[in-house]
Amino acid sequence: MKLAALVQGKDGEIHKIRADACVAEAATVLTEHHIGALLVEDENGEIVGIFSERDIVRSMEPYGADLHDVAVSELMTRDIIQCSASDTVNEVLAMMNDRHIRHLPVFDGDDLVGFISIRDLVRCRINEIQAEAEAMRQYIAS
Repeated sequence: MKLAALVQGKDGEIHKIRADACVAEAATVLTEHHIGALLVEDENGEIVGIFSERDIVRSMEPYGADLHDVAVSELMTRDIIQCSASDTVNEVLAMMNDRHIRHLPVFDGDDLVGFISIRDLVRCRINEIQAEAEAMRQYIAS
């Protein structure tokens, strides 16, 4: 399956936060939407990073109780790895596994069309495998 089809099947909302927002604001958005990461944008709306729950956890040691007031821009991942809507689920699963990442923005050319998690990809693969197994059962039964 191509990511274009996967992205179309999602609710379509891409959650973002401004780079100058504080960690407390980001944590609220993550919690309210039951998600693990946000795309980070600058004042011009350009994507400049990804901020995840892992960034919060990793920052507990150096910042401690003062973490809630730290700017997202200080903790976010700046080296954004992205994928294309024309990539397959298996290709992107392999990329995420190789690079030890769990969230990727999906682009169609220069346009941001989605933000996927490894959970989205695993769910898709499970559905595909279940459909294949059912097709085999039907074939064998006929």
